[in-house]
Amino acid sequence: MGEEVLIRGLLRAIAIYRWLCLGWAGVGVFYSRDLLIRPELAWGLMVVALVVTVGISVRVESAPFSLLHPAVVGLELLVGLCLLLGDGLVYDPARSQSLPWAWPNAALITAGLAFGWRVGLGAALLMSLASFIGEGPRLLGRTAWGLSVLSKTGLFVLVGTVSGYAATRLRQAEREISAARAREEVSRRLHDGVLQTLAVIQRRSTDPELAALARDQEHDLRGFLAGDRPAVAEFEPRIRDLAARHETMFGGRVTIVVAEDLPRLKPDEVDALAGAVGEAMNNAGKHGQARSVTVYAEPGESGDAVFVSVKDDGSGFIADEVTEGIGMSRSIRGRMNDLGGRADIVSRPGRGTEVRLWL
Repeated sequence: MGEEVLIRGLLRAIAIYRWLCLGWAGVGVFYSRDLLIRPELAWGLMVVALVVTVGISVRVESAPFSLLHPAVVGLELLVGLCLLLGDGLVYDPARSQSLPWAWPNAALITAGLAFGWRVGLGAALLMSLASFIGEGPRLLGRTAWGLSVLSKTGLFVLVGTVSGYAATRLRQAEREISAARAREEVSRRLHDGVLQTLAVIQRRSTDPELAALARDQEHDLRGFLAGDRPAVAEFEPRIRDLAARHETMFGGRVTIVVAEDLPRLKPDEVDALAGAVGEAMNNAGKHGQARSVTVYAEPGESGDAVFVSVKDDGSGFIADEVTEGIGMSRSIRGRMNDLGGRADIVSRPGRGTEVRLWL
């Protein structure tokens, strides 16, 4: 639907451009009518261009996508070629006015829109050849005829190729936007329906296998919903894998919340954070007997790239009375210190533990 709106808008813009070019060409022919040596042919060609312009303008509103049919595009290109070929036949060689002015460019833009930059380039080269043949007798008598030919050729080539390339990129961007919107809609529906249902099954089911299956499906769905967020693509899946492993080993539930504006992390930063978070989860299950763990990540402050919190509802401890083991000192603090970050541990007996990471 979005791509259709985009194409319709582009075709309308081309139609307006076509009318402007035709109007200016008509004004030029009228004011240079004294230099016409074949006025009937000149006005006849202008009438043909007018008929094509009117017909295409009508189709823009009634059946816009029919204008991208090869026959319709070919007809407009043929009329443009006839205008360029007839340019040298209707005017006295001394005149400076061009019969079609920029009207053929509309055909090149449409060709690029319909078939891409390669077809636009081929059509541009044909237009350039027709222009040279039509204006050749007048240009050969001038010392700067080559510059004139190259200028018009360059214009045609730019119009044909750039329009085709731009149209392709616009279509791709519109498809990506539409896919993102569709994913967002699916995400909302899954979050409000399926994910909530899976969470209820995990809490209320007395069948361990059913609860484990619901937990695995929830992790898979959350990973799918996070797939369109490139800034966290390297970090979040690693944490979700760790969460799934923790739930398998220790039971309970791990909730992961990752801010959408989390900055892109380097591979070594992802490894360090994943290692520290994994060790914090392991401590929560092994030593704290936690039933619930929450991992939260957001952009850091004061120059830190990211802040990560691992909070559990375990037994907790008095930090000043406990000697940090190898896991805490090396796997958590050591990883952060090695990359210029830091780690803090906040815990109270009966109130759980929170491991705070800055990197």
